[in-house]
Amino acid sequence: MTASSTRRTTAAQSRPAAVGAIAVAGALLLAGCGDQTDKSDSGSGNRSAVSAPLADRLPQSVRDKGVIKVGSDIAYAPVEFKDDSGRTAGIDPDLAAAMGKQLGVTFEFENGTFDTLITGLRSKRYDIAMSAMTDTKDRQEGIDPDTGKKVGQGVDFVDYFTAGVSIYTKKGDDRGVKTWTDLCGKKLVVQRGTVSEDLAKSENAKCPAGKKISMEAFDNDQQAQTRLRAGGADAGSSDFPVAAYAVKTSGGGNDFQLVGEQVEAAPYGIAVAKDNTQLRDALKAALDAVIANGEYKKIMDKWGVAEGAVAQATINGGK
Repeated sequence: MTASSTRRTTAAQSRPAAVGAIAVAGALLLAGCGDQTDKSDSGSGNRSAVSAPLADRLPQSVRDKGVIKVGSDIAYAPVEFKDDSGRTAGIDPDLAAAMGKQLGVTFEFENGTFDTLITGLRSKRYDIAMSAMTDTKDRQEGIDPDTGKKVGQGVDFVDYFTAGVSIYTKKGDDRGVKTWTDLCGKKLVVQRGTVSEDLAKSENAKCPAGKKISMEAFDNDQQAQTRLRAGGADAGSSDFPVAAYAVKTSGGGNDFQLVGEQVEAAPYGIAVAKDNTQLRDALKAALDAVIANGEYKKIMDKWGVAEGAVAQATINGGK
């Protein structure tokens, strides 16, 4: 999800944004927001480091704790969200649980506002950030994309998925919006600090005087959806899996529709501090093992996102 220095910048290659491409099961429940202090086990359970095949790849301090603390904005279904029982669910928690089997540790998700996750990583509140975060050069190098100035050390990424950005509107009322260019003169809602916000700013600079994009940014995507649902905007934008999930599930599929094409296809990455290369490499090895043993494919199929699957883990593959 894709803060400006953390996705969730003008469009590169595009892909069709048909809802059928994601085929999210209707039985999945709508996401619920957790507060900023909620913690939830990813479901990986207590693992014995002795029996886990890749346990020795981890830093000894992590093995001793038996836990990897994960910073995540847990309000981004189907990537991560609270299910009906209040537990953390979604693509990222399921992948974390599978990786935990390989590493002999539990991935413990802690809810935080998306645009603060990298800061939390720097302050060592989290060991990693895993939150539909797009791997970009700016984030790798700690560059603020708005100013071009270095604001931090940057992070390394272990890339595990590919997703683009979509526009959605109220169902049956697209307000003439088919492409990003059509947003000139319209009101758009987005999650703060995401690639959707970056794209809107870039597009706004091209709009003629008197027809600028009026943009409202929220702490999470659900708040943006609520504003659009209530008629407070013309369109919304978020990562394709999230937009497609909202179209499929909100109001029983009667609230929203996808418009135009998915753009800005780029990798999601697990963010790790630059000085924590041993943990980074252990995560890559665990992800590659999960891909090789078929668990990765099962997770992609479960959530209907096989279109974004990768063949292997990559370090810092974003551009």
